[in-house]
Order: sequence, then structure tokens, then C-alpha cells
Amino acid sequence: MKKLILTVAALLMAAPMFLLSAQNEEKEMKTGWSFGVLPTATYSVDNGFQAGAFGDVYYYGDGNTYPDPLHKISWEGSYFTHSHRMRLYLAYDSKYLIPNMRVNASVTYMNDPLYSFWGFNGGASLPNLPSPYTEYWSNQTTGINYFGMSRNMLRILANFQGRITDNLNWAAGMNFWNWKLGDMKDTGYTVDGSTEKQYYSHEYTLYKDYQTLGIIKPEEVNGGNALEINAGLVFDTRDIEAAPNHGIWAEAYLNGNVINQRYLKACAYFRHYIAIPIHIPAGEPVFAYRLAWQQTIAGETPFYMIQNIPLLVQRNMISEGFGSTGTIRGLRENRILTEGMAWTNVELRVKLVKFKLANQFFYIAMNPFFDAGVITKAYRPNELAEAAKILGAQTYMHFNNIYDATKVGDIIYSAGAGLKIAMNQNFIVSVELAKCLYKPLDAGMWLGIGINYQF
Repeated sequence: MKKLILTVAALLMAAPMFLLSAQNEEKEMKTGWSFGVLPTATYSVDNGFQAGAFGDVYYYGDGNTYPDPLHKISWEGSYFTHSHRMRLYLAYDSKYLIPNMRVNASVTYMNDPLYSFWGFNGGASLPNLPSPYTEYWSNQTTGINYFGMSRNMLRILANFQGRITDNLNWAAGMNFWNWKLGDMKDTGYTVDGSTEKQYYSHEYTLYKDYQTLGIIKPEEVNGGNALEINAGLVFDTRDIEAAPNHGIWAEAYLNGNVINQRYLKACAYFRHYIAIPIHIPAGEPVFAYRLAWQQTIAGETPFYMIQNIPLLVQRNMISEGFGSTGTIRGLRENRILTEGMAWTNVELRVKLVKFKLANQFFYIAMNPFFDAGVITKAYRPNELAEAAKILGAQTYMHFNNIYDATKVGDIIYSAGAGLKIAMNQNFIVSVELAKCLYKPLDAGMWLGIGINYQF
């Protein structure tokens, strides 16, 4: 994180020296290969410090398609100090490999020995959970990580889009998943200067209690496989994909699992980018918003797949769980696991300065934002209601209740602001700070550091 802050500071200091030369450029143009590589010196409250590297490789050819590249390869290899999460990722994206067709493919492996599982349906689960959950989450004094479990994930996906008209494409793809779930696999810790290793309790967890109460089914406790097939339509009039100045990007598609526990989801996304006619040397501000909805319309999603958010084009390495960088910023990772969710993101993107450095085009921007969402279909409400009924008025893990169905329809909202550093309008480093304004899910200030705009 220090490295990233120093990088931001250096660029801000260097900007005035290069601003004049950038403004005199008649037209930005990149040809051939371009590489963006950064250390993953980030931090999150969920996973701790991240060590490793990530980057993008772009090929522009003769530059006729710039700022869109002919081919893009993304990769990451990283490790998180708190959760001990390991991520390996390799992706390819191109609209030019096959004429009139877009190809998006990736392979992802992720190991989470201390994955955080917060229950189902957001604030309705453990509704009186004290903020910021420190008494029950990774508490080394008591040896309790009540929200801990482990998971290993392998995902292989290939998605395709073909041209119907100038701005309308068909889309189809296939995603294979393999999940292995279980109890926490922590490496141990020491307390009060002792050299003796201590370990979190495997019995005192929400994952175990959900099994005992019948909320998690025996056949899905240890994970499983899924083979999802998706098909739909994409409407796209954006001028630039990575950070549009104007245009619409809309998708509507069905996504279903065809093996083991089958289900069918409907997904719809509408993103609109509007240039504001205010003259700023670095570029006009952009008002951007997204309206999104995803819901299971047939069958039931198994426990090991409930956090997945199907996407036709992967902008980031993972897309799962309502909350955190992908949906509602300011929430803990995967804080809302449910069968249906509608949400919106609204932000103002203002370019502060642009300049040329080391033969690369840069700009720095800020983006104040507001996010909100609501559950449209609860996950296993009958099982949760029955568990609450069985427990009755008894104190459970010091909570007054394990489930409150009246909170399912609550509006969840947050607000914050971000800072962006973009190279060649494609490689974008993002730093965002947010606060959840819905009290049952408030866990203090949230910090997200990564790449790309959220949408």
C-alpha cells in the first residue's frame, strides 16, 4: 500500500511538468505492445496485505483501434497475509482474434484457508450482529473465528460475442467450476508473546451451525462441480471500453447450471455514461450509473455457488458476492449471499490532470459515488425461519436471533470516493474509500485498491 501511495504522490508531483506537452498533442496514438505491471501492495479488512504482482499486456498493432487494443492479456499471482488467500489468474480478451466475434477466456485458481462466511440474506442473518464483529471474527484472544471456513476454487471460462448489428451482439459461453469446502485451515498464531501455536476452533463457526440446523445441505457441505451455460444479448455504444466518455452498455442473458444441482438465473445490466459539457483541460467530466438485477428463476443455487455473479465479460479476476468492489462498495466481501438482488451504482468521474511520461499517456481522476441495493429473492428463507423457530428466544452466540425475515426488503446503501491513475486509457489503478450507511451491515471504513473502474 505504501508503494502505491508513493506512486500516486510521485505522479501528482510530476503532472504539472508534463501537462503542457500533453495538451499540445493533437492526438493520442499507441502502436505495438504496451505493458502495465504493478506490485499488489494493497490492503483490505477482509484479507489483509496483498503481496505479489498483477498486470495487463496490450497489443495495438498499427494503432487504428486505439484506445481499444487488438489483444489484451491480464494476469495476477498474489498472496494475502491475513486470510492466507492465494490467487492465480490468467485471462485473454479480444474483439479481433476472430472476425466479428469477441473472445473472452480465463483460468482462475483461488485457495482460501480462512474464507469469511457471514450467512445468508445480508442484514437478515444474525440481525443484531455487533459492529464491527471483532468479538467473533478472527479474535485470537478467544480463539474464535465464528465466520471462518475454507474453500478452494478452480474456474475455467470461455465466453463469445458475435455481431448482429453495429451495436447489438449475441453472447454465449461456458463456465466450469470446481469447489472444495471445509473447516478453516489456519497456520496457527501466538498470543501474548508465547511461542506455542494456537488454532481457531473448528466447531465454533457459523459454517458448522448452519449444517447442524439443516440450512446447508449434507451433499453440498464439501463443495462440488458446476458447468454453467449462458446466452443472451449485448448492446454497446461506448466510445472507450475501459473508461467510457459516453454511450450505453447493456446486457440481458440467462445463466444455468447443467450438472448436479441445476438452476437457471436471469441477469440484466444497464450502464449509461454521459459526458457533461464543462470544459476541463484534462477532459469533460462523466456522469456514470449502472442498474443491475440478478435472480434465480428456476431451481435452487447450491451453497458453494451462491456467491457467484455471472458476467459475460470479466473486468476483474473474480466476480462474486454482493458487497465489496464488484457491487456495493463499503460492505464486507460476500456479505450478502442471496438468490436475487437489484442494485445501482452512481458516480461522477472527473479527470484532474493528464500528461505524458516515458512515452506513455496518463491521466489522474477522482470519482465520488453512491451505491444502493435490495434483496429481491431470499436464499433458503424457510430453512432459516425454521432454525430461528427452533432456537426460539434463547441466546445464540450472544445474538438475540439467528434470522429476521423482516430485514430482507431493507435498502442497503453506501457512499464514498475514489482516485484513479490511468495509463493509455486502459490500465487503470483504482483506490476507493467507502462507508456503509445501512447500520446492520456497517463494519467501519472500507478500502478497496485494485484495477479498473467498477463498471
